[in-house]
Amino acid sequence: MKMIIECFLLATIFIVLIYSRSFLDHEFYVNRKIGNPIPSTEISRRKENIGYHQFQNSTRGKSPSRPLTSYVVNVDNFGAAANGSDDTQAFMKAWEKACCTRGSILLVPEKKEYHLKQIIFEGPCESGITVRIQGNITASKDKSDFQKDPKFWIKFQNLTNFTVDGGGVIIGNGHVWWSKSCKLNKKQPCVRAPTALLFSNCTNLKVMLIQIENAQQMHLKFLGCENVEVSNLKIKSPGKSPNTDGIHVTGSTNVQILNSEIGTGDDCISIVNGSYNIRAMGIKCGPGHGISIGSLGKDGDEDQVANVLVSEATFTRTSNGVRIKSWQGGRGYAKNIVFQNIKMQNVMNPIIIDQFYCNKEQRCKLQKNGVHVENVLYKNITGTSASREGVILQCSETFPCEGVKLQNVQIYHNGRNSSASCSNVNVLELGTNTPQCSSKEPGKIRRYRKKRKTKHNQEDNHQS
Repeated sequence: MKMIIECFLLATIFIVLIYSRSFLDHEFYVNRKIGNPIPSTEISRRKENIGYHQFQNSTRGKSPSRPLTSYVVNVDNFGAAANGSDDTQAFMKAWEKACCTRGSILLVPEKKEYHLKQIIFEGPCESGITVRIQGNITASKDKSDFQKDPKFWIKFQNLTNFTVDGGGVIIGNGHVWWSKSCKLNKKQPCVRAPTALLFSNCTNLKVMLIQIENAQQMHLKFLGCENVEVSNLKIKSPGKSPNTDGIHVTGSTNVQILNSEIGTGDDCISIVNGSYNIRAMGIKCGPGHGISIGSLGKDGDEDQVANVLVSEATFTRTSNGVRIKSWQGGRGYAKNIVFQNIKMQNVMNPIIIDQFYCNKEQRCKLQKNGVHVENVLYKNITGTSASREGVILQCSETFPCEGVKLQNVQIYHNGRNSSASCSNVNVLELGTNTPQCSSKEPGKIRRYRKKRKTKHNQEDNHQS
């Protein structure tokens, strides 16, 4: 009799669960049909059953909800003191615990400052882990702490469905490295400095609501990552800090960089070899060298970048605006690129393609090979240029730029029309453009004056 009652209860529970699931599916359909918000729990459930891009489309760019219940791993409970001493081992112990707990949150508490040497947060781990940085994390000032591998300070590696957020600040203490940079002192040897925050081989990654400042070299780098969303970041370093790229994307696919403020001593965003389907939207850039695709093709390498969108961006007093740069002698391509809805405020080179990029003291030799630039659209770009030339399209005679379009570009200099310098490029002019490319057919290459070369053609091999 007891067994019969238990079976009856289990059957009743099963029927209730099926009915609840049907009701939620109906509610999901009705909400989508009439435009009401979809419950976050249902979005989270459905994300597990559909592909990442389908989910992105169904939520129209909204972040997926976190699990209803999370296991919090507080670094303080593992020995982090936040008193100026080294907290690296405490962070590692906390990570080991969080890594093996699905949906866990590794918490860096607010109103505290933690000191870290070089550290690797290694995966694979359970899915759905979040590192929530609410306090400050400060880098060691001792260069010997980076001797094992000077390429990074904080590294996240081999992680899936992973998030970093929290509103805290990551401080690189970059001045320790900048003062010895060969860029600022020619007597110093050129050495590599660490990237502050490196993500390597990560999938379905979110980085949002944090601040990174005064990185040793690059602030944030994505290497070999897929399905990345970066949003609401603040990245800042002095305008003269050497090689301090804001966000560097290499070998990565499906990357969105949204609604972020970046001011550095190098590119606000740099997109290099092996990167596809990259979107940067709502970016405020300055100081810095603008948003760059490249450099590409150094030392004869074959580099490829495709399907890039930069939109709704503002550049303020940067040395470049939107730039494509490649070396002579390289191979590969940069193609299917759109720069649109952009404002320039006193920018030295607002629009520039430079297929003669060279960061050496001596002039780089012209070579037969080159990186092919094709299908580039500049649309609705307005504002002011700090130099007379608002548009510079300097393409290779052996590999002319193809499929370049200017549509409703309005750039002025000192209250007057700016000029354009265009070589070896066929430009399709749409709408009303100021300036216009006067040279649409292949012609003589115009060399930059030495004065301008120091403005936009700076060292980019990321050595200090």
